[in-house]
Amino acid sequence: MFCPNCKRLMRPDRPRGVWHCAACGSDVPLGRGVEVPQTTAKGREVSVVEEGKTATLPKAAEVCPKCENGEAYYVLRQTRGSDEPETRIFECTKCGYKWREYQ
Repeated sequence: MFCPNCKRLMRPDRPRGVWHCAACGSDVPLGRGVEVPQTTAKGREVSVVEEGKTATLPKAAEVCPKCENGEAYYVLRQTRGSDEPETRIFECTKCGYKWREYQ
């Protein structure tokens, strides 16, 4: 619902039963306008990759410049402009050394 005075968006204030405009402070009864459905938060499972726990990242056959290990985890990041190619960031599976490759 838009405020009849200042034409800004109003929010429902259910305990008071009104639409309330935060900009000018005017109130309009909830009966006017479109009723906003009640929303509830849904429980979602969120995966968090903690520092040092990179076992879920993809692996590549890259040689570590520090320990000469032949396997590394990698991620792709857009570090420059959108018209430039991505940057591959590697992390050695053995010693944890990180380096990047610009393509």
